[in-house]
Amino acid sequence: MRTTFMANEANIERKWLVVDAEGQRLGRLASEVASILRGKHKATYTPHADTGDNVIIINADKIELTGNKINDKMYYRHSNHPGGLKERNAYEMRTKYPEQMLEIAVKGMLPKGPLGRKMGKKLHVYRGAEHNHQAQKPEVYELRG
Repeated sequence: MRTTFMANEANIERKWLVVDAEGQRLGRLASEVASILRGKHKATYTPHADTGDNVIIINADKIELTGNKINDKMYYRHSNHPGGLKERNAYEMRTKYPEQMLEIAVKGMLPKGPLGRKMGKKLHVYRGAEHNHQAQKPEVYELRG
């Protein structure tokens, strides 16, 4: 009898992958990392289960944006008080908070809801080339394209 394989927490093996963001375009990097976090690069991908790997992004401060997005792209947040809308452009985000910039881009490409939040917790972004996950023996992941 043939049965379709359905992944669950018991039969998922996760790897740790390191992605270098130096010289990469923000959106292209984010979409590929989101795909890895979902597990779409594996043959055991199951849409309703978290089958993805843990991803470490290094050199987040060296990410690139094309065109004039560095000045035009805005990031908004609100304090939930009247008149509490805060905004930053991409240049300010890249210089002061490059980790947040990448996290916002990647998490925006993940599913919304509890499963997407669980997938987002496997993303670890670092400003420089150093990270504190050497104990997990991460493998270097080469991006396509």
